[in-house]
Amino acid sequence: MVADFAARGVSDVECLFPDISGYPRGKLMPASAFAAGAELRIAQAIAMQCVTGDYSYDPIFPDQDPDVALVPDYATVRPVPWAKVPRALAIHDCVELSGQPCQFAPRSLLREVMARYERRGLRAVVAPEIEFYLTAPNDDPAQALRAPVMRGGRAEVGQSAFSLNTLNEHAAFWEEFRFALDTLGVKADTWIHEVGLTQFEINLVHDDALVVADQAFLFKYAAKEVALKHGLNAVFMAKPIAGQPGSSMHLHQSVVDDAGRNVFSDADGGESLLFRQFIAGLQANLPSLMLLFAPFVNSYRRFVKQSQAPVNFHWGCDNRTAGLRIPHSAPAARRVENRVAGADANPYLVIAATLAAGLDGIERALPPTDPMVDSAYEQAHTLPRSLPAAIESFVGDGVAARLFGERFVRGYASSKEVEYESWLAEIGAWERRFLVPQA
Repeated sequence: MVADFAARGVSDVECLFPDISGYPRGKLMPASAFAAGAELRIAQAIAMQCVTGDYSYDPIFPDQDPDVALVPDYATVRPVPWAKVPRALAIHDCVELSGQPCQFAPRSLLREVMARYERRGLRAVVAPEIEFYLTAPNDDPAQALRAPVMRGGRAEVGQSAFSLNTLNEHAAFWEEFRFALDTLGVKADTWIHEVGLTQFEINLVHDDALVVADQAFLFKYAAKEVALKHGLNAVFMAKPIAGQPGSSMHLHQSVVDDAGRNVFSDADGGESLLFRQFIAGLQANLPSLMLLFAPFVNSYRRFVKQSQAPVNFHWGCDNRTAGLRIPHSAPAARRVENRVAGADANPYLVIAATLAAGLDGIERALPPTDPMVDSAYEQAHTLPRSLPAAIESFVGDGVAARLFGERFVRGYASSKEVEYESWLAEIGAWERRFLVPQA
């Protein structure tokens, strides 16, 4: 692709990387400079930029705000399908000028987790299911998001779950979005209309963890850009519309050995010891990592009664009430589905957290609970119920620091505290509705 820049008329390259929220950050570089291998740097703090655009001034971040090098992963170079003038993009790694990976960069975190598997002769295979809403334009944040007008002149009103007729709405958007995904190398599997008004789910094909994380990152980028071209918003909030279902990012994961055999199944096709230890690691560690699965104040609106979102990390065979579901499958495809993460979460951090937790269970030979055969909703709600509670667990019990290092944990948590303080500074509709005296 790089060698073809001139022939394709490519003028610039988006040198991008995912920040902690999974948003694309970076710089635009002339294609000729990129092709020549020009050095590129950016402030280290950008990786930990808050969703508000603010920065934490926790002392964990150096006062001098040093640079990191942006190092391209040439395997990710792709045309930008929505650009009016030919342009390319490339996902980059943030690397300290000492040559060490930046400890605050989500892609670096996932690479380190993958290296732990490789040292044991293992490789993780993952596949996410990503939900999102298409909404009408919204130029006033004080107003609720609305479903867009359909071909018949009216907005969707419900009862369209799994409807192919409704999936065919906004055909121009879907056609361009499919083209964009193909151009970006994002391997999508099935597409469905979900339960919510203009809510959709697209499954990505299972693959290597970093490959899939990159695809999920580009998937979100493409959906937002293409939607805007068609007068729509692609919304990945966990709970964008009151009274409608939340949007999740369920993650399927399995582990294979050097020969490509699924280590979750034994020679007879049954559940292996490693499989149960992996589940035990998820149960032991994931409650402490909730901040990575539900990173914003809005994220916790998914976890309410009768929301169909998990409330604990029980596990069960084909049990959708459990936080950890084991789908029915052939032994070679045995996998664990983590159903807790929201669509708003950073895919690199969701995958890193889940894989690190499961590997920890294998390394410590942890035993899981008995599988849940009834409704896990009837069991205790053991997940943090708010952003402050999740921050406290993330920092306080030592699990996250043990798995990801103290510097990342402190930096990530401090950024989330800045976002929470920003949220506290605004007064919302609920407060005005119920706390202002009525005439």
